[in-house]
Order: sequence, then structure tokens, then C-alpha cells
Amino acid sequence: MSNQYEQLLSTLNGFAEKASKKTLTLGQALDSLHHAAYALISLIIVLPFIQPIPLGPLTVLGGITFITLGWQLWRGNHAPVLPAKIRAVEMSEKTWLMLAKVSVTVVNVCQKITRPRLGILVDGVRGEKIGAAILMLAGLLMAVPFGVLPGSNMLPGLAILFYCIAQFEEDGLMIIIAIIWLIITMVYIGLFLYASWHVIGETWQYLAHWLGM
Repeated sequence: MSNQYEQLLSTLNGFAEKASKKTLTLGQALDSLHHAAYALISLIIVLPFIQPIPLGPLTVLGGITFITLGWQLWRGNHAPVLPAKIRAVEMSEKTWLMLAKVSVTVVNVCQKITRPRLGILVDGVRGEKIGAAILMLAGLLMAVPFGVLPGSNMLPGLAILFYCIAQFEEDGLMIIIAIIWLIITMVYIGLFLYASWHVIGETWQYLAHWLGM
């Protein structure tokens, strides 16, 4: 297991231990990481969103958070700063342990499919700009459906997850997969909006006919 994955699992278990003793907010937890990389912070935040059930306002808040992180990365800020509302979210010992368990699954899969390649997509300033664009677009797609569309947190969340994996493993192929997830998300939301507009149009025509308009 790479040092970065060991750090992730150790960090999550440490947060669980702290949360068992007193209330621990997300902001307090991440402050203890001392200027951790964007990928590590993004991975910790995105894990709860990797599920098909919409999380309502929390999904919107998560989307805004990733837009903020992406913008900061685009500008070259070395220390990411989270929005106050996401910093104030309280997470229990059970939640941190769940995240650690999910992380083990992610790590096991990653070690089987990843390796350093296509460095042009992850290295240097170019890699930062690509990662920033992925975070901002994924955050926007997460926030736009207003947390009511099934899968609206999971699909862009997978794009962020693969961005994080790409950074951990220096694997540009994971960046390509992240972009594919963004495309899938845009198609999915586009179809939903089209279907919604069609239903609204049909309903209006029915009402107009019924009212004799």
C-alpha cells in the first residue's frame, strides 16, 4: 500500500477516534492535516457522495465546495480553504469509520488497475489546471440539479474520485476516466431536463385543452 493511501486510512481512523471523544466538525478534522494536498481533501469530502440517493441541500453544498476547491487550485493556491458551511458539518465516529471502510475498497481496486502513465495529464501546472477544471465542472454538475435528481451526487462524485486516484497514482488514464464520468453526467442531466421539459409541455397542452383555451 502506498504511503498516500496509508496516510488516508490512518487519517480517517484518527478522525473516528477523535469523534468518539467529542464533537468533530469537518473543518476541525481537515485543519489537523496541515495543508494537505487538494486530492486528499477532495477524496475525504467526496466519499459520502458516492451513492445514488440524492442528499438534498448537502449535495448542493458539496457541489459548491468542489467548485471552490477547483477555483483555488486553478489560481495556484497551495492551501485549500473550505466554505464555512461545509467546515461546520459535524461527522460522527460511525461516519468516519464508514469512510475508512469505503477507502479500503477504493484502495484495493486502485492498486489493481492503476500505474504511472500519461504523466502529461497529471504533472506540473498543466496537471493542476486539468484537475481544477474537473473539480469545478463536477461541482457545478453536482449542484445544478439541486440535490433532487437520483445519482446527481454519485456521477460527478465518481469524476472527482478518479481525479483523486490519478493524483495519488500519477496515472493520467484515471483523468481520462474522470472526464468520461463528467460526460456521462452531462448527458444524464441533459436527458432529465429534456424529459422534464417534455412532460411540462404535455401537461400544459392537456390543461389548455381541458380549460378550452
